[in-house]
Amino acid sequence: MSEPQGSENTRKLPVLEKPEKGDDAGALGQSASAAAYEPLNTVDDEDGRQGRFWSARRIPAGILAFLLLVAAGAFLYDVVAVRAGRSALRWRTWLAQQLAERPLDDTVVLVGAGIAAAVGLWLIVLAATPGLRDVLPMRRTHADVRAGLHRGAAAMALRDRAMEVAGVQSVRVRMKRRKVDVRAVSHFRELDDVRADLDTTLAEGIKGLGLARSPALSVRVARPGRKG
Repeated sequence: MSEPQGSENTRKLPVLEKPEKGDDAGALGQSASAAAYEPLNTVDDEDGRQGRFWSARRIPAGILAFLLLVAAGAFLYDVVAVRAGRSALRWRTWLAQQLAERPLDDTVVLVGAGIAAAVGLWLIVLAATPGLRDVLPMRRTHADVRAGLHRGAAAMALRDRAMEVAGVQSVRVRMKRRKVDVRAVSHFRELDDVRADLDTTLAEGIKGLGLARSPALSVRVARPGRKG
């Protein structure tokens, strides 16, 4: 006597879907896990708000001073030579003749004016911007002391903290002025668990840096790529 085919005790077995070609998850489950967070809170007082450090601009200032010194010295020498009874140098005579004869719409005049305007604009930008983008201002705890942290050193410190998390094989940290971009590779453990531990560890690490403005944190964890 055969059993009825529509028995109520019969349950459907789970269907195992075959992973698609190009899926790097393999037998470990997920292939990637990501999260982004708003900037962490820093101190509430005014001492915590520090602007960027201003660059001394030694190289542009030195080049400009050298060029002005050479030009001024050449003109001064020629003027003194003319006052002493000698004839003017050929380059100054040629320059005076060109400035007197060439019209304003001449190509050479327009190119020279464009170069002079570009150099002037560049100098204005240098004078109006602080520079030193690689130095992050730190929170001021003393009124007479102001400190900064290099972005490379901050990224290295966070990378060392991230490598302490279990399951992390390698980490790449990009420290920007307003954001910390972390890309980690995990060879075991669930990716969500690894990312959660990285979130906690790196959040504490960012607070420990003592920056005046804590950057946003972006964490992404993925599996290592297939060899071959």
